[in-house]
Amino acid sequence: MRHGSIPGARGHVRPLTLLGDPALDAPCREVTDFGPELARLVEDLFATMYAAQGVGLAANQVGSPLRVFVYDCPDDEEVRHLGHLVNPRLVEAGGVSVRGPEGCLSLPGLEAGVERHDHAVVEGVTVTGEPVTVRGSGFFARCLQHECDHLEGRLYPDRLTGWRRRRVLGQAAKAPWSIGRRTDRPEPGARGLEPGA
Repeated sequence: MRHGSIPGARGHVRPLTLLGDPALDAPCREVTDFGPELARLVEDLFATMYAAQGVGLAANQVGSPLRVFVYDCPDDEEVRHLGHLVNPRLVEAGGVSVRGPEGCLSLPGLEAGVERHDHAVVEGVTVTGEPVTVRGSGFFARCLQHECDHLEGRLYPDRLTGWRRRRVLGQAAKAPWSIGRRTDRPEPGARGLEPGA
């Protein structure tokens, strides 16, 4: 294999932003510069995702406010999906709604049952500006929706209500990595956010 053909091979592992960091709360900006800085960010995202043993990673999870994410994720048939999206838009989320275990590299060691659609279509462009459409089902559809949420400033606890939400935020508050903010954020209904929206 020639050097650099593996995503992230030339990237650097960046520190992850964790629950409570304001970088995770704000919607990300559209990418307008498709130069070497963007290519470096994508490589670093892959390197960081692999180092943390994740299946997806959004740019704001390493402190960059740009609309970019990477993924290396299987679907329910164990088909591997590998790629990146710049300026992605979730254009379709449908099929049945399934509650399944979901974790996040910004909440290390925690997971909760989150409802997601089992089919998703995301449109965006590549690091060189080429249009791309990514279709996912099952676990990969969950990954696509999760990463699109990140770029809107939303984490999976924001999709939870009641005891599920209280439990994961309580665990986060006690976690050794906790930075002590955001656990008092109101439930989705209190902010006009509907669960599963």
